[in-house]
Amino acid sequence: MSYIYRALNMELIKSVKSRPLVYLNGARQCGKSTLVRNALLENNINYISFDSPILLAAAKRNPANFIAELPQNKINVIDEAQLAPEIFPYLKIDVDEKRIKGKNKSLYVLTGSANIFALPKLANALVGRMTILTLYPFSVSEFCRKEVNFIDKFWNIKLTVGKYKNTNLLEKISNATFPEIALDENIDREKWFDSYLTTILQRDASSLASIRRPEKILQLLISFSERVGGLINDENIKKETGSNSITYERYKAFCNSVFMTFEVQPWSKPNKLDKRFLRSKKIYFTDTNFLCYIMRRELKDLYTNPSAMGHIFENFIASEIIKAASSSPNQYFVSHFNPVRGQGKEVDFIIENLHGEAIAIEIKLNATLDLKDFANMKICKDTLRDKFKKGIVVYTGNEILPFGDNLWAIPVNCLWER
Repeated sequence: MSYIYRALNMELIKSVKSRPLVYLNGARQCGKSTLVRNALLENNINYISFDSPILLAAAKRNPANFIAELPQNKINVIDEAQLAPEIFPYLKIDVDEKRIKGKNKSLYVLTGSANIFALPKLANALVGRMTILTLYPFSVSEFCRKEVNFIDKFWNIKLTVGKYKNTNLLEKISNATFPEIALDENIDREKWFDSYLTTILQRDASSLASIRRPEKILQLLISFSERVGGLINDENIKKETGSNSITYERYKAFCNSVFMTFEVQPWSKPNKLDKRFLRSKKIYFTDTNFLCYIMRRELKDLYTNPSAMGHIFENFIASEIIKAASSSPNQYFVSHFNPVRGQGKEVDFIIENLHGEAIAIEIKLNATLDLKDFANMKICKDTLRDKFKKGIVVYTGNEILPFGDNLWAIPVNCLWER
């Protein structure tokens, strides 16, 4: 089975060449180890995995000696590094000592299936000494070997009227997932996700978050699955899952930290506006196929239900957005635009660059559009004013069409086709 090039490949290579330590985090089974091995193929690496009980025990028992005995003439790659937090202070000492000696790059690559910002003791130990990268499951562009980052593309090209071929949307969503199940159609996906979730609940929940009742996490995921793309009402979810505030926040943070779910912040502007905006976040699943698994529904069955499929489609685009944003050499901030509740003037996503300039993206599970589909986009444009660069409605038709000044209808397959 040939290796599929990952969009994060060049960023990983650049980071390893310029920094002493790189932390590559991402969901379990998303391809972190495979990426590292292939990106650093021409380098002399020493690969260690803490999935090995013997190596993990050795690192935890005597972390100082463990780090000291690692090869000095190789890039040391430590897989699932978060399982041995004891080594992090000694990594800091080693990095600092080598910095004094003039060796300040290509020392360590750590991988972990937990967001390092959810592990403050680890993050603080290495602050200023590491680059943090995040790998997600396959994007459509990666699986189809297109090497297209649509966020960079929308920023850099001038949109013109054009036409794309129709696409098999279900096939694209199905393949935008974890490498193992994307590349092997013979795998029973339900059993695969059973194993995936069991590992997280029985291992990660205990080791990373000291969670004693992991079955509550499944209840929380089910509640989230019913609210995908919607504003999070914490009180309703707490009541539904029988959780108090402390437990709920811990469990929700855990779901985000192991990359099962992610939240999109509400858009805000530093200076005062004459408008009020909601502060509620929106919830999405990192992998849309995992979302279907939690819903206990087949993707093909959901396709016949426009209401349910609308949420699935939005989750799919949301996950494609975070994949594109994380793999770009440019920095982007993703939020949602939502004025006061009840006004119905929300726009699904705002993507801002470091200058505060923004592209707005709205998702429509429709093959045709008209002017009313751009009503909210115009409100967003009037609010952002000169910072508003493009307004894009992603739909299931096949034509790029203008609907006003810097307002465009974009076929969904424009996200991965050149």
